[in-house]
Amino acid sequence: MYKNSEGYHDPTAGAAFSAIRQEKRQQVADRLSAISALIPVMKGAAELAGFEVVGRIVLKDKTTGKEYR
Repeated sequence: MYKNSEGYHDPTAGAAFSAIRQEKRQQVADRLSAISALIPVMKGAAELAGFEVVGRIVLKDKTTGKEYR
Protein backbone atom coordinates (compact mmCIF):
# COMPACT_ATOMS: atom_id res chain seq x y z
CA MET A 1 0.00 0.00 0.00
CA TYR A 2 1.20 3.50 -0.82
CA LYS A 3 2.23 5.80 2.02
CA ASN A 4 2.45 9.56 1.75
CA SER A 5 5.45 11.65 2.78
CA GLU A 6 4.30 11.63 6.41
CA GLY A 7 4.09 7.84 6.48
CA TYR A 8 0.29 7.52 6.47
CA HIS A 9 -1.52 5.14 4.16
CA ASP A 10 -2.91 6.96 1.14
CA PRO A 11 -5.03 4.58 -0.96
CA THR A 12 -6.24 7.30 -3.33
CA ALA A 13 -2.75 8.35 -4.36
CA GLY A 14 -1.68 4.70 -4.42
CA ALA A 15 -4.46 3.85 -6.85
CA ALA A 16 -3.55 6.84 -9.03
CA PHE A 17 0.14 5.90 -9.13
CA SER A 18 -0.78 2.30 -9.88
CA ALA A 19 -2.94 3.40 -12.82
CA ILE A 20 -0.11 5.56 -14.16
CA ARG A 21 2.36 2.67 -13.91
CA GLN A 22 -0.08 0.35 -15.67
CA GLU A 23 -0.59 2.89 -18.46
CA LYS A 24 3.17 3.27 -18.89
CA ARG A 25 3.62 -0.52 -19.06
CA GLN A 26 0.91 -0.69 -21.73
CA GLN A 27 2.64 2.03 -23.78
CA VAL A 28 5.93 0.13 -23.65
CA ALA A 29 4.18 -3.10 -24.64
CA ASP A 30 2.53 -1.30 -27.57
CA ARG A 31 5.89 0.09 -28.77
CA LEU A 32 7.54 -3.34 -28.55
CA SER A 33 4.64 -4.85 -30.49
CA ALA A 34 5.03 -2.22 -33.20
CA ILE A 35 8.75 -2.93 -33.43
CA SER A 36 8.11 -6.67 -33.65
CA ALA A 37 5.84 -6.02 -36.62
CA LEU A 38 8.21 -3.51 -38.25
CA ILE A 39 11.43 -5.56 -38.36
CA PRO A 40 10.11 -8.28 -40.71
CA VAL A 41 8.73 -5.56 -43.01
CA MET A 42 12.14 -3.87 -43.13
CA LYS A 43 13.86 -7.17 -43.85
CA GLY A 44 11.29 -7.96 -46.55
CA ALA A 45 11.83 -4.55 -48.18
CA ALA A 46 15.57 -5.15 -48.24
CA GLU A 47 15.00 -8.57 -49.78
CA LEU A 48 12.76 -7.12 -52.50
CA ALA A 49 15.46 -4.56 -53.33
CA GLY A 50 18.03 -7.34 -53.64
CA PHE A 51 19.71 -6.83 -50.27
CA GLU A 52 20.06 -8.79 -47.07
CA VAL A 53 20.12 -7.40 -43.55
CA VAL A 54 23.33 -8.74 -42.01
CA GLY A 55 23.57 -6.66 -38.85
CA ARG A 56 21.52 -5.46 -35.97
CA ILE A 57 18.74 -3.00 -36.74
CA VAL A 58 18.63 -0.17 -34.20
CA LEU A 59 15.47 1.93 -33.98
CA LYS A 60 15.07 5.20 -32.10
CA ASP A 61 11.68 6.44 -30.93
CA LYS A 62 11.36 10.05 -32.08
CA THR A 63 9.04 11.03 -29.25
CA THR A 64 10.93 9.53 -26.31
CA GLY A 65 14.45 9.26 -27.72
CA LYS A 66 14.68 5.66 -26.51
CA GLU A 67 16.71 3.29 -28.67
CA TYR A 68 15.60 -0.27 -29.31
CA ARG A 69 18.33 -2.74 -30.19
